[in-house]
Amino acid sequence: QVQLVESGGGLVQAGGSLRLSCAASGRTFSRKAMGWFRQAPGKEREFVAAIRWSGGPTYYADSVKGRFTISRDNAKNTVYLQMNSLKPEDTAFYCCAASNSLGVVTTTSLYDIWGQGTQVTVSS
Repeated sequence: QVQLVESGGGLVQAGGSLRLSCAASGRTFSRKAMGWFRQAPGKEREFVAAIRWSGGPTYYADSVKGRFTISRDNAKNTVYLQMNSLKPEDTAFYCCAASNSLGVVTTTSLYDIWGQGTQVTVSS
């Protein structure tokens, strides 16, 4: 069973950058599609980015396209979310998730393993 632990969140000024990491335990990580989701206070969880088990292709929410980059290193059992040009509206609790799907997964219900999350706060 894969377990996920996120890190890298914090407080940053608008226009700044952060890189989130999601470290996975378990031998099946390299065969799982991975995704990042976020939830702001009072809002529903929303999809941010996803990557196929092999490392490509990737898919992004329109709100982060061109600013965020998802990547993975299967040798290190880690998936990353590089966030540039951060905006106050990016403030949320970010979670990574794993799916047994072979493709790029953007649907929350298709992810069956979730990390505990990390807070990202962007000040204006």
